[in-house]
Amino acid sequence: MPPTDQTTTIQDLKEMLKAFRDARDWGKFHTPKNLTQAISIEANELMEEFLWKTDEEITALLRDPQLRERVSHELADVLAFCLNFANETGIDVSRAMTEKMRLNEAKYPVEKSKGNAAKYTEL
Repeated sequence: MPPTDQTTTIQDLKEMLKAFRDARDWGKFHTPKNLTQAISIEANELMEEFLWKTDEEITALLRDPQLRERVSHELADVLAFCLNFANETGIDVSRAMTEKMRLNEAKYPVEKSKGNAAKYTEL
């Protein structure tokens, strides 16, 4: 049975990526600067899949298995470089995400932000 979000931890993914990197002696290239650039580049490749398309077109296209696979691979590239960055910098992803959500909850209280896309400084 292939791994899923329900069966795989963030640590499992980080270790898989580290083993892949180390087997190829790529650690020397995985500097914070290079990894942040790679995150941006891969995020832009993900965005490119949706360039010039409406939300309705995107919804329909995501039903196409070939496009869905391309998008899935681009998302995996972004996530891989994010997790490689976490490995390199020693950032605990779960701790960082939990802390950031705590801060977001304070910046975006439900009573002010529900259904509103305004930035917290404009609420």
